[in-house]
Amino acid sequence: MQNPDDKFYERADAHIHLSNDQISEDVTKGKVSASMMYATARFNSWVSACGWHSAEEMAAAKEETIEYFVAEYRKMLDENMDDYINNFRSYMQVSQDA
Repeated sequence: MQNPDDKFYERADAHIHLSNDQISEDVTKGKVSASMMYATARFNSWVSACGWHSAEEMAAAKEETIEYFVAEYRKMLDENMDDYINNFRSYMQVSQDA
């Protein structure tokens, strides 16, 4: 992330904690991840709608808006994947012998 505000990571961590709390014997990590992605898509659609005066304006900007959110998600996913790769043993609590 470039220049996140002071509360950026606190908000992100709150979403992560909520998602972790939803994982159970009956609800898998994959199901929670799918719900979180859906919620993010729904929220970002609402955020986008707030910037337009009509459905026609929003429709005209749809592809550009999708490209923006997909590109930003890709950067964030790439950054976090690299972080997990570089810190796998620590984050996943894998012993040095493994």
